[in-house]
Amino acid sequence: LQAVPGMQLVVDKAKAVRRFELPADRIGDIVMISTENMTLGTSAHRHDLAALNEPLRSHGGLTEQEVPFIVNRVLNLPSQPVLRNFDALFHATTAAAQ
Repeated sequence: LQAVPGMQLVVDKAKAVRRFELPADRIGDIVMISTENMTLGTSAHRHDLAALNEPLRSHGGLTEQEVPFIVNRVLNLPSQPVLRNFDALFHATTAAAQ
C-alpha cells in the first residue's frame, strides 16, 4: 500500500497508536495517510461529488499538523511546548475558564 501514488505513510495499528496517540479500539489494522490534496476512496464512479454542497473533506493529514497558535493572553506553557493541532482547543478553553 505504501507504493500507491499519493500515499505518505502506511503503518500498522501498534505503530499508529504510539506515533499519533490514537485509541487502539477506534482504528483498523492499518492506518494510511495520504499526501496533501489527496483523498482516498474506492473508485471515482462510486463517489457522486456533484451531490456535495461543500468540497469533499478528509481527516487531516501530516501536512495539517502544524497550525498557527495565536492567543490574546499569556498562557502557562512549557518553554518549548510540543503542541499538536488538537491542543489548541484545550489551551483556549482552559485560558477562557481562568
